[in-house]
Amino acid sequence: MTNDIIDDHDGEDRDDPDVEIRLLDTSSEIRRLGDVFNQIWGARTAVVGMELMRAIAHAGGYVAAAYADDQIVGGSLGFLARHAGEPALHSHVTGVLPGLRHTGLGRTLKFHQRAWAADRGLPWITWTFDPLVRRNAWFNLCVLGARVHEYLVDFYGPIEDAINAADESDRLLLTWAVTDTAGDEPHATKELTRTVATPPDIVTLRRTDPEDAATWRLRVRRELGGALGAGARVVGFTREGDYVLAPEAGA
Repeated sequence: MTNDIIDDHDGEDRDDPDVEIRLLDTSSEIRRLGDVFNQIWGARTAVVGMELMRAIAHAGGYVAAAYADDQIVGGSLGFLARHAGEPALHSHVTGVLPGLRHTGLGRTLKFHQRAWAADRGLPWITWTFDPLVRRNAWFNLCVLGARVHEYLVDFYGPIEDAINAADESDRLLLTWAVTDTAGDEPHATKELTRTVATPPDIVTLRRTDPEDAATWRLRVRRELGGALGAGARVVGFTREGDYVLAPEAGA
């Protein structure tokens, strides 16, 4: 959605934090999760409306919260969808409070989500993220092993929160095969043709230099979005913050 905020991007082995992941099914629990989402994103309006989250849970979607000492410290929301003609879970938003980022909780939430999908026979999980957010690109592509499916230009329109700062909401659509071995890093091949750089910290840059942030948006849209539109594939993401691209198979 707006952009997952988990900061769980280094891929190092570490113990999971002492939290419990619970599926939510009461309005009071879901309202508490909504309040935590608003706190995470610094949103002026609800990140996701409580009524919508309640409806998604009741209709068989995924609404889960991470609890520490009976307090919600993060959570995830997804709804039933389809990908490649097959049933899927579309993960709309996942977030963790600042004090528990870099602890492995983000990874724990995603794997809980994956187990939930597997239990229901869903072969795919999909979600979107901002291609300019380097830490999320590393986590999604190199820690989880998700794959880039499509570049979406200004997918949501401008988003008014402390993270997105009304920037245009370009997104990469990711696919995560539920039966794949998790954590496999996409590997570059001898077909390597180019890399596309990302800014070190686009969230800070939006606040300190909006003009430069907008320049980065257009540059990555042109270079990465253009390459994907022409059939290239993302086959990796480097520690330095570059997407690694290879041409379409058979090209």
